[in-house]
Amino acid sequence: MIGDRAVRNVVIVGGGTAGWMAAASLAKILGKSISVTLIESDEIVTVGVGEATVPPLIQLHCYLEINEQEFLAFVKGSIKLGISFENWKNINENYGHMFGKPGKSTWAADFQHFWLRGKELGVHNPLSDYSLESKAAQHNKFIHMPNASLNYAYHLDAGFYAKFLRNIAEKAGASRIEGTVVNVALDEDDYIKSIELASGQIVEGDLFIDCSGFRGLLIEQALHTGYEDWSHWLPCDTAVAVQTESVRDPVPYTRAIAHPAGWQWQIPLQHRVGNGLVYCSRYISDDDAKKLLLENIDGRLITEPKIIKYRTGQRLKHWNKNCVALGLASGFIEPLESTSIHLIFRGILRLIQMFPSAGIRACDVDEYNEQMKVEILNVRDFIILHYHLTNRTDSPFWQYCKNMEIPESLEQRMRMFRETGKVFVKSYELFFESSWIQVMLGQGLIPENYHPVANEMPADDLVKFLADIRAQVNQTLQKMPTHKDYLDFYCKATDWN
Repeated sequence: MIGDRAVRNVVIVGGGTAGWMAAASLAKILGKSISVTLIESDEIVTVGVGEATVPPLIQLHCYLEINEQEFLAFVKGSIKLGISFENWKNINENYGHMFGKPGKSTWAADFQHFWLRGKELGVHNPLSDYSLESKAAQHNKFIHMPNASLNYAYHLDAGFYAKFLRNIAEKAGASRIEGTVVNVALDEDDYIKSIELASGQIVEGDLFIDCSGFRGLLIEQALHTGYEDWSHWLPCDTAVAVQTESVRDPVPYTRAIAHPAGWQWQIPLQHRVGNGLVYCSRYISDDDAKKLLLENIDGRLITEPKIIKYRTGQRLKHWNKNCVALGLASGFIEPLESTSIHLIFRGILRLIQMFPSAGIRACDVDEYNEQMKVEILNVRDFIILHYHLTNRTDSPFWQYCKNMEIPESLEQRMRMFRETGKVFVKSYELFFESSWIQVMLGQGLIPENYHPVANEMPADDLVKFLADIRAQVNQTLQKMPTHKDYLDFYCKATDWN
């Protein structure tokens, strides 16, 4: 049985970001112990619109010894300090979810408790005034700070990123086979034994990684793993994407602009802008969605609008038998908080940590699935929060989102913040306390109380404490170059093809 056999040959089905990220990581980190083969067809077009990231990707790049300047120049990348949410709480009202923690916290209570007491004392500055990431985004500035004290992620061209990762993977010994999978052979215990290609070639392996996208060629079509549907909580089921020429300098944040049946993204790169509209097909047709998107973009079209259908949810198992699903093959939440590439990275990291070199064991499989489940459920709840916690009732879509039942896990977190101002996160969570706080406040959830430790500071001292933080943020901001100037200095892309 394959499950009792040492894992020496890893076969990855599918390229794109997920496939080549897996190939690069496995070959670079475990290449002396295993062989890595990636099967990819030039005839199959990848989705390729996941072009915004979150800060933990920098950790993967450290593991892979990636030079950031070379990477950003190759992928035509720009800096992302967070997301600007526009029209989500109310029409014509905006807020930011920026990376990093605003203000200064204590071991007993986070900064929002001192900020809330400050409001009682007449200090009405928004929370963003206490965050360098927020102020830098507002003023279109960026620079690398000492001790990595400025938190950031990337905007990147997904196609170029896959090429960049492929180069790393092949230099580390991974091999690529061009071909289309036509059959998946199972052994007597329903483990995957081999892959047959249209050319007739048979590719055998010990461990298979499914990066075949929404099709789930291995994890679902061959192993019938099953799928948990979340469309009742996340009703958007379609996106239309298009690329345009840049007409202004890139800003260091993603824009998420709410519309009557969903929301629009704008992701600025050095050479172009990625645009898209995420929507629920029950409330707007594909043609009308395409028209709405094209009416709300700037710059000449580089590509034709591309319709992408999806169903929010996850596989019942991310690791089944000798198959691990990554990327869209494992499930899909939606692109609102740029979590897709992050979850690929987390899946790869866990696989390496639990790599079944001596054979596939239930303990590894179960632990992997449990950790992935916990992390993805927390991401799911965070995304639901944006839709549900709104004042908007101007369209049937927003009426549904505002009035829908939500998971008890999210209800409990909102209830705690409303009643106490507290936020606690559990293990394996991507979004820390500051993320939840920014979005809940931005969407209009104001705490009724704050931690009593904030009352221990005399009123005058608290007012000065808040003023000093604002002053320090503004002093640092004045010394920072513009985002565009820094990109030109640090990682200017010279090849625009």
